[in-house]
Amino acid sequence: MNHLFYSLNLREFRFAQTMIFAIEEINSSDYLLPNVSIGYRIYDNCGSTLSSMRAAMALMNGADATSESACSGQSAVHAIIGESESSSTIVLSRTTGPFKLPVISHSATCECLSSRTEYPSFFRTIASDLYQSRALAQLVKHFGWSWVGAVNSDSDYGNNGMAIFLAAAREEGVCVEYTEKFHRTEPEKLKKVVEVIRKSTARVIVGFLAHVEMNNLLEQLSVHNITGLQFIGVEAWITADSLVTPTSFSVLGGSLGFAVQKANISGFSDFVIKGFWESAFPCTQSNSEIVMDTQCKDNLDLIETKDYNDDVPELRYSANIYKAIYAVAHSLHRLLKCKNVSGCDKMIKVHPWQVVEALQMVNFTIKNGDQVWFDSTGAAVAQYEVVNWQRGADGSVEFKPVGYYDASLPPGEKFVLRNKDIMWPGGKTELPVSVCSESCPPGTRKVLQKGKPVCCYDCILCAEGEISNTTDSNGCTKCPEDFWSSENRDKCVLKTVEFLTFTEVMGIVLVFFSLFGVFITIIVANLFLINKDTPLVRANNSELSFLLLFSLTLCFLCSLTFIGRPSDWSCMLRHTAFGITFVLCISCVLGKTIVVLMAFRATLPSSNVMKWFGPTQQRLSVLAFTLIQVVICILWLTINPPYPFKNMEIYMDKIILECALGSPIGFWAVLGYIGLLALLCFILAFLARKLPDNFNEAKFITFSMLIFCAVWITFIPAYVSSPGKFTVAVEIFAMLASSYGLLLCVFAPKCFIILFKPELNTKKHMMAKCK
Repeated sequence: MNHLFYSLNLREFRFAQTMIFAIEEINSSDYLLPNVSIGYRIYDNCGSTLSSMRAAMALMNGADATSESACSGQSAVHAIIGESESSSTIVLSRTTGPFKLPVISHSATCECLSSRTEYPSFFRTIASDLYQSRALAQLVKHFGWSWVGAVNSDSDYGNNGMAIFLAAAREEGVCVEYTEKFHRTEPEKLKKVVEVIRKSTARVIVGFLAHVEMNNLLEQLSVHNITGLQFIGVEAWITADSLVTPTSFSVLGGSLGFAVQKANISGFSDFVIKGFWESAFPCTQSNSEIVMDTQCKDNLDLIETKDYNDDVPELRYSANIYKAIYAVAHSLHRLLKCKNVSGCDKMIKVHPWQVVEALQMVNFTIKNGDQVWFDSTGAAVAQYEVVNWQRGADGSVEFKPVGYYDASLPPGEKFVLRNKDIMWPGGKTELPVSVCSESCPPGTRKVLQKGKPVCCYDCILCAEGEISNTTDSNGCTKCPEDFWSSENRDKCVLKTVEFLTFTEVMGIVLVFFSLFGVFITIIVANLFLINKDTPLVRANNSELSFLLLFSLTLCFLCSLTFIGRPSDWSCMLRHTAFGITFVLCISCVLGKTIVVLMAFRATLPSSNVMKWFGPTQQRLSVLAFTLIQVVICILWLTINPPYPFKNMEIYMDKIILECALGSPIGFWAVLGYIGLLALLCFILAFLARKLPDNFNEAKFITFSMLIFCAVWITFIPAYVSSPGKFTVAVEIFAMLASSYGLLLCVFAPKCFIILFKPELNTKKHMMAKCK
């Protein structure tokens, strides 16, 4: 063997030891191939695909791979165990495929090998990367890492595995900042990969690398002192002891990845440490000095690794080789029709294609209780341990299991992690963060950054009236009609309902002036009642004066109906009461104006006009003018009355409760009729303002009508432009202003004379003419 080991690969050497142990165990078995012994040949391809092809051809033709002898054309080999890497396995499977010679790999995981069309005679005792790549995406998603880098070996293994991972990552919503690859023979490309890693913002790197490429990358990262990154590894390197160096932990400490599950092969440890070495290399040892013969000197490199047993306690890939050997043995056992009593039928000639068919039906249990079978793609069921690079108590590097992944379990149960057991890079206990953009809090929505992946976005506050109540919301939801967004835009709250209330300052002020107007009106009425027999009161038509004071009282009280929460009755009452009381008031003033004009006419010789406008006519005129407004109001209420209305157009965040007019024609008819009477009254009073009486009431009525008309002409644009409850306030102000104008202009001069100038309250003075 010594000429095959120019440079010893301890990992592959351990695989060879496992195969020898399994074959010897089977050959000594009484129940499996009882009278048949299995032979073997071991070849080292030295990392060369060409060597793999040469060895395969030699095995199929019954020749030595290093021999120059002609091919015998007859193969004594029924199966090939190997290779360790996917690329070499692909070449090997294609070479042996036409001869239907089964190839069983213990660690070739490329999903491409699952094709039964291309590789009909390929089998493996390890799961394909289809499962591992998807599990990697789920692992990254589990920890909330939406922004990762990806590096893979530029080989069938790395390229296929990375392609599956990238597709799974997209499904999981994980963005990949960069995807770089290199081959172990491309140092310049490796330097470029290291530079990309150094400049990137992703703090998590998924390394879909063979252990050789991972070792190369590790060396370069150590040289450039690139540390603190969270590596996510695959089974090819996550438990590779060859990566454990004095400086590697600063780079790979805290790494997480999937490892082939541990197995227990009883007796293997004793075989490796004692049996194999003593039988293969019978060198003597005395007083700690090895006494070497020629054979020992020829195999010095191997003897130096005699105490290498690091893989024995875990037996990850070794267990896969062990299963592969037993799979072949069970297939031959079936083909040779072996029985415990009579043994196997050695006369049966077994062909490789028969072994292939037998392997497809393999289903057995090895001695440690593990089940062995192959699915339709030639792959074993995916079961992984999740391991974490940690420091042990003695300072050594440990690959500590922190969870598992089992593809055979139902969805939602395949993936289990013990987060509290994980150590993160730098010895930290806090979960690393690797995102392109921080999560958008509730109340905001994501807006993608132009030209960048979907994981890169800005957080924009939701518009008014819209909310988002989840983290990283892609859009905002509009609140229902009666709701509005909160200040933080994370929930919908009821809109503020606004209307003119009795308790607010504006409402209190308006109520005060309304009641104060009623109070003043009552005082004036009492004053007139006390002095009803005086010439001044009698000369100004006391009956119409009392009726006017009564209507003014109703006008002041009417303004109170506009304050408070609108309802069906209040909306109908406020507008009709306003229209009728003000018409009653203006009708009284109009009657007084006509009386003044008629009284002047009556002083002319042979004039008897007063008999046509006596007290009865005055009452009837007031009643007629008022009844017209009553009819208008009845028609308004019957056809389309005012009603409570939620106005949501003025303020988006408020609901203005107001009284909708119902029929605008009705409203403007009521208002127009009042204006018409007021204009008529103003014209008549204006014509009578210069009549030669000492106390001419017409000029005071003119002033009152001037104020009344000015107030209501100003009211119209103010009413239309005022928002919300201020519309009601403007309407009340107009009512109070016009009422106060009438009260003061018509009655204040009379009250002044009654109280402070009683000498003028005489018939002589009232009958005197102005000079």
